[in-house]
Amino acid sequence: MAMVFAAGAAAEGAPVKGFPPRLEPADMVLLDATIATLDPLQPRAQALAIRAGRIQALGSDEAIRHYVGTQTKVLDLHGAFVTPGLIEGHGHLMDTGESLLQVDVGKAANWDEIVAIVKAAVAKAKPGEWIIGQGWQQAKWNKVPQPNVDGLPLPASLDAISPNNPVLLNHASGHGIYANAQALKLAGIADTTADPPGGTIVRDAQGHAMGMLRDSASDPVFAAYSRAMAALPAKDQEARREHALQLAVQNEVSKGITSFVDQGEHFETVVWMKQQFAKGQPLRLFVYIDEPSVEKLDKQLADYRIVGFADNHFTVRGLGEDVSDGALGTHSAWFLAPYNDAPGISGKNVTSMDDLAQMARIAARDGFQMAIHAIGDRANRELLDLYQDVFTQAPGARALRWRIEHAQHLDPADIPRFADLGVIASMQSIHACSDAPMVVGHLGEKRAKEGAYLWKTLIDSGAIVLDGTDTPVEDTNPIANFYCGVTRAYAHGKKTFYPAQAKTRLQELQSYTWNNAYAILEEHELGSLSPGKLADLDVFSGDLLTLPAEDILRTRVLYTIIGGKIAYQRPGAEQWRKGQLSEPMPEFDHAE
Repeated sequence: MAMVFAAGAAAEGAPVKGFPPRLEPADMVLLDATIATLDPLQPRAQALAIRAGRIQALGSDEAIRHYVGTQTKVLDLHGAFVTPGLIEGHGHLMDTGESLLQVDVGKAANWDEIVAIVKAAVAKAKPGEWIIGQGWQQAKWNKVPQPNVDGLPLPASLDAISPNNPVLLNHASGHGIYANAQALKLAGIADTTADPPGGTIVRDAQGHAMGMLRDSASDPVFAAYSRAMAALPAKDQEARREHALQLAVQNEVSKGITSFVDQGEHFETVVWMKQQFAKGQPLRLFVYIDEPSVEKLDKQLADYRIVGFADNHFTVRGLGEDVSDGALGTHSAWFLAPYNDAPGISGKNVTSMDDLAQMARIAARDGFQMAIHAIGDRANRELLDLYQDVFTQAPGARALRWRIEHAQHLDPADIPRFADLGVIASMQSIHACSDAPMVVGHLGEKRAKEGAYLWKTLIDSGAIVLDGTDTPVEDTNPIANFYCGVTRAYAHGKKTFYPAQAKTRLQELQSYTWNNAYAILEEHELGSLSPGKLADLDVFSGDLLTLPAEDILRTRVLYTIIGGKIAYQRPGAEQWRKGQLSEPMPEFDHAE
């Protein structure tokens, strides 16, 4: 036995071929970082190595320095906070790009300021050119227009400053527009035009169509605008489209978004986007089909399934965002009981439940996820009932991880059904802070407290809760969203909206990363920093898990890294040192 030990001791000192194994040099190494991996096997790390677009290793600075070769790019982060790449869980990419080309009326403090902004745009426009605006929300105005209908202005002032230019002003919720007389004329909407199914033409006391169009009632105006755009030379149309896409992509990566869930796009747009992503885009895009024709879905949906195209940058395997109801801010979200401040209104079903049921059966048949918009408690109940029925008929559909988009207002009896059915609650934290000033007025104290934005209750029940911004409804900035998720504070931090429903810091980070990856069936590739996974990560100027709450809004994205490549670097990021914070961000300015 002694001889065996002696031989073993001699062997320990002798070189052994192939041991220790030679480490392949990394393409990039991050050192002196505070890394939250969201990998339970290694929750924290100081450094990481990236090779061939994937995480190579994580550990201490000392351990990871062994991966530095002559061609390795080394980033000394001086203690900066690193997370898995943030995933925008619910947004509209092309709409975001278009909004960046439009007039910003969301910054206006009241209707008079909106009219002034439009007047300035008209002065620069050609006769007959459309004026498109984005982001107004009457609940946030500092004064109510006089005269008004349901807090909405009469059209005289807007018509006066733009008699020859059609004007289309998108409500922040995306569920209504205000159009001037010229736009209504081009759309064929007159005082005698009846309300369409799923929409409302708001009228004054004399029955005149005043310009406010809710949900499907706005479709003829959008159609008129589309006709005007289609009349432009083809090269101008394509140039504008490509410009909108590039604006949107750069907007996302500059704010730390590495993957984007697009809810959703028509078949034709999906084909075009695939061509664009084949040319190379930094952002990873997960597109959900939004096709209102049940007949076209039945015949064509399966043909559009795409997974991992363009080096894992373009995937299509979901169906959404068909809408079951409207929005809270426009009194069109569908509730079990009428609104407190509008006793004759309980909202409305926008896309018929029969059509949604047919779509759901097609999705189940073709192996697609369903992701349907529901804000009011009745809309959510109707969808849960529909999903339950489909799961009973086609049990395999449950494994597709179907979702309800927004899930904002729930009857307490329906809360456990999300976890029981495996339905994902695709929610947006920022909506609670934006909507907070109007929720109690619309719904009353009891419904607001027991059913509004119940993130914590859903998480505690075992449901998967996501996060995102619904851009361009809200700015895609995840820092403001994170702040709302963990504080539920609004009015510049002076008030909180039922703070017992706030998430913990870790729950909020999980909602933005691993949960969003799980919801798009990509948790094996995204959502945590683990060896072998795609090297998508963000570098922040503050530790979002430990910062005082008041400093969250002073945090900035320093680097966005996608597939091991720097997609965005904040000016001056290399000079950043631990402890440096920026000025607080402005108050959130949009609402659902």
